[in-house]
Amino acid sequence: MNLPVQLKVNLPLELRGLLQSKASKFGIPLTQYVKHVLIKDVETEEYPVLRASAETEEAAKQALEDLDKAITAKDFFTQSHNDR
Repeated sequence: MNLPVQLKVNLPLELRGLLQSKASKFGIPLTQYVKHVLIKDVETEEYPVLRASAETEEAAKQALEDLDKAITAKDFFTQSHNDR
């Protein structure tokens, strides 16, 4: 899922003015221009894809298979209290 993230960036007034000028040339808001510049800067980068170890994949598979055996925390503490 691609959730948007908001960033706050402090810029010197001179740099903000330069960026605003460039954005105006394209007829777009400053924020859209900055986003465009950032995308162009990283567009050729490869996004790392990390694989889990075989042990972790097996543990996740087992956890999904055991999901039907899960109980709620409330049930867990009620059982634990009754077993005392």
